[in-house]
Amino acid sequence: MIWQDPFYLWLIILIPGLVAGLWWYNKYLTKKRDQYFDTSMFETLRRGFWALGSRLKLISILAGLFFLIVGLAGPKVGTEVKEVKRQGVDLLVALDLSASMNAEDVKPSRLEKAKYEISRLVERLNGDRVGLIIFTGDAYLQAPMTLDYSALRLFLNIAETNQMPNSATDFSAAMQTAAKAFESPNDEDNSSRASKVMLIISDGENHGDSYSQALNALTKKNISVYTLGIGSRSGGTIPLYNDSGTLTGYKRNENGEVVTTTLQADILQDIASEGDGDYYEIERGNDGIDAFLARLDDLQQGEFSSQEYADFKNQYQWLVGIGLGFVVISLVVPGYKLRSKETE
Repeated sequence: MIWQDPFYLWLIILIPGLVAGLWWYNKYLTKKRDQYFDTSMFETLRRGFWALGSRLKLISILAGLFFLIVGLAGPKVGTEVKEVKRQGVDLLVALDLSASMNAEDVKPSRLEKAKYEISRLVERLNGDRVGLIIFTGDAYLQAPMTLDYSALRLFLNIAETNQMPNSATDFSAAMQTAAKAFESPNDEDNSSRASKVMLIISDGENHGDSYSQALNALTKKNISVYTLGIGSRSGGTIPLYNDSGTLTGYKRNENGEVVTTTLQADILQDIASEGDGDYYEIERGNDGIDAFLARLDDLQQGEFSSQEYADFKNQYQWLVGIGLGFVVISLVVPGYKLRSKETE
C-alpha cells in the first residue's frame, strides 16, 4: 500500500484529542449539574434521554471522521496496467557530426548549439515519437523512434564529432538511413496515419554523392524533409583541442592553410524545397528552433498507444463512502426515545 498524500494521516491525532476533550467536558458538566440538581430531578428533566443512542451517535461521528481522514490521504492498494495513448507525429532528427560542426561562429559551437536546440525541441514535444540519426560520410541510427524522451537525451548527450569514422558530410547516407528507420512492420496501425518528418541539422557542407535519388525515395513514402542550417555566412575556423580541453590549433587543409567553414544555406534550402519541407536557420546564439516547432503542431497527428506501466489502484472512494455512511448514521440515530402517553 502507498499513500497519495500521507501528510493528512497526521489529522488522525485529532480524534483521540477530541475524545479526551469530550470526556473532560462531560465531567465538567456533571460536576456543575450536581451543584444544582439531585439525580432524580435531573432524570425527570431529561425524560426520554437514550444513553445508548447518544453513544452510538458519538461513535459513528468519530468513525466517520476517521475513515474520511484516511480516504483524504489517498490509499492505493493493488496494481492496474494503464494503457498510455498519445497523439503526435513521427519525427526523425539527423544531426551532422562532421568536423566543421566544431566551428565556433555560433556560440559555444555549432554542434553544442545544435544539441541544445534539439533538447529544447524534445522538451516541448507532447506525444510525438522521435528518433536520432548521426551522420558524416556514414550514417547511424543512434536512437530509434521512441516516446521515451529521457532515453533520447542520453543518446544525444554522447554525440560527438570524434565518434564518427570520417569527417566528411554525405546527406544521401542520412536519408537512406532515415528511409529504413521510418519503415513500420505494420502499416495498418494508427501510427501510419501520423505525419512523417525528417529534420536535418547541418552547416550544409556536402562532400558525398548526389542526394537526389535518396531524397526522392523519402518523398515517395510521404516523408517530409525539413532542414535547419547552423553557422554563419561569414564563416569560422575549426578549433582543435587535446584530451584535456586545451586549444592546440586550428584545422588546416592539404596546403597548410587554416580552413574557414561557412554555412552552405543553398544546399539545405534545395533539400527542403525538394523534400516538401521548409528551411530554418540558426546564425546567432540567440536564434532557436521555435519556428520549426510551430510548423510541427500543424501537421497531421496519429495515435500511438502502448501498455507501459502498472500503477497502484486508488481506493479512497471506498473509505470516503464508509466515512459518509457513519456520518449519516450519526444523524439518523436519535438521542431521545419517543414515549407513549401511557408512560407519561
